[in-house]
Amino acid sequence: MNPIKTNAALFFAGLIVSVASITSSHAADKPTLAFVVNGASDFWKAAEAGVKKAQAEMPDYTMELKYPEQASVAVQQRLMDDLVSAGVKGIMVSAVDPKTSTDGLNKIGSQTALFTTDSDAPQTNRVAYIGSSNIDAGMQAAEIAKKAMPDGGKCIGFVGLLGADNAKERIQGMKDGLKGTKIELTDVRGDDIDQTRAKKNVEDALVASPDVTCMVGFYSYNTPRIYEALRDAGKLGQITVVGFDDDPITLGGVKEGTVAATVVQQPFEWAYQGMKLMASYLKGDKSGIPENKLIIIPTVIVGKDDVDAYAANLKAMAGK
Repeated sequence: MNPIKTNAALFFAGLIVSVASITSSHAADKPTLAFVVNGASDFWKAAEAGVKKAQAEMPDYTMELKYPEQASVAVQQRLMDDLVSAGVKGIMVSAVDPKTSTDGLNKIGSQTALFTTDSDAPQTNRVAYIGSSNIDAGMQAAEIAKKAMPDGGKCIGFVGLLGADNAKERIQGMKDGLKGTKIELTDVRGDDIDQTRAKKNVEDALVASPDVTCMVGFYSYNTPRIYEALRDAGKLGQITVVGFDDDPITLGGVKEGTVAATVVQQPFEWAYQGMKLMASYLKGDKSGIPENKLIIIPTVIVGKDDVDAYAANLKAMAGK
C-alpha cells in the first residue's frame, strides 16, 4: 500500500465530509416558516400561491403551507407540535377552535413566533392576527341579502366550524346587519368541514323548512354545496343564495344569477403578507405589528358584473 496515496485519499475524504457538514449546517440554519390551515379546502389554494410568492422573494427562508389530516383541535395541535420539534421558527395558524385551544396555542407561542389568521385567538400569546374582519364580512353578507330580498324572508346558514371565531363573527355580523329589516337568519348548521355532510345539511333544511327563502354559505365550500343541493332539488334560482369566498362553483353561480353575490376574502394576501411579516419579526423588526395586534385585509362583495375581472385577477395572482 502506498502511504502517500492513502494519506491523500483520507485528506480528500475528510474534506468532502467537512464540506457536507458545512452545507448541512447552513441548510439547518435556514429558518422555516409554516402556514397551518384548519382543514382541507380549495379555499387555501390562494394561500398556497401567497406562500409561494413570499418564498420566491425571500430565498433565505423555507416557507411551507401545512394541512392537518382532519379538521380537529387535537390533530392540528399535533401538527404544530411536530413543526416546533422540527425547529420551525414561526407558525401562522387558522385555529380550528381558538376557544378550546388556548393552552395548546400558548404552548406553541412559548416555543416559536405564533401568528393567527382567518380565525383569531386574541386570548393567547400570539404575536398578531392578519386576516379579515369577520364581523365586517358578515355585515356585507347582510347587504347582499337586503339588496336581493327587499320584501324580507327567512335565511338558513351553513358553516364548517360553529365554534370557530370566524364563524361566530360572520354570523353575528350578518344578524347585526339585518336588524330593522324583514329578513331573519333563523338557523345555522355546522358540518365540521365534512363536505358530504355540508350538502346533506342543505338537503335536510329544504325538507325541514319548506318556507326558507334564503341560504347563506359561511365557509368557502358551503355555497357550492348549497348550489348543488338546490340544483338537485330543482330549486336553483328559487331561493336566494348569499355566498362567501371564491370557489369556481360560487363564482359561476354569481355570473349566471343563481347566487346573489359573494363576500370574498383575500387568503393570498394573508399568506403573502403574513410570511413576510413573520420573517421581519424574527429579524427583530416589530414595526409591522400595530398596537392592537390586528392587521385587517378587507373583504369585498363580488356581484354579477364583477366576476370576470375578479377571476382574471385570481389567475394573475396564481401566476397562471
